[in-house]
Amino acid sequence: MSRLQRQSPSTLLAHPHRREGGFTIIELLSVMVIMGILAGLALPKMISILNSAKTARAIGDIKAIQTDLMSIEAGGQALPANLGGIGRGAMVDPWGNPYVYIPFPPGPPPGGARVDRFGVPTNSTFDLYSSGIDGGTAASFTSGAGQDDIVRAGDGGFVGLARNY
Repeated sequence: MSRLQRQSPSTLLAHPHRREGGFTIIELLSVMVIMGILAGLALPKMISILNSAKTARAIGDIKAIQTDLMSIEAGGQALPANLGGIGRGAMVDPWGNPYVYIPFPPGPPPGGARVDRFGVPTNSTFDLYSSGIDGGTAASFTSGAGQDDIVRAGDGGFVGLARNY
């Protein structure tokens, strides 16, 4: 006996278009559109938070490297030629690029030293920085490629985004 035959006539009249269960395609599409809108709103904020976390990690790394290098200076020793001299030669920034370390010879900083918006060298003994999210850099903190670099400036008094110095 089929299901229709088992139901009483009054049940059939009360619910002539009875659904078995499940969702219609319109309901599913509506939910998918709402989820897409929510994801579209959340994704830029998530990327911004992720980049802030990477910047904070690079700042911490640069401060740690700087501490190692300044302790060598304080001991009266010459700075190493590269970061391998302090056991940090293979260290990369959060974007996968190696940290840039340039020791200066005694005397005034050389012509390739990083400079602030006034063209003044920002460090006197060594430059240390990450090339930032774009992987590009420039000697000037105000140039387009150099603004997102995470830099050591003011002989260690500042570590952060170049555009904030």
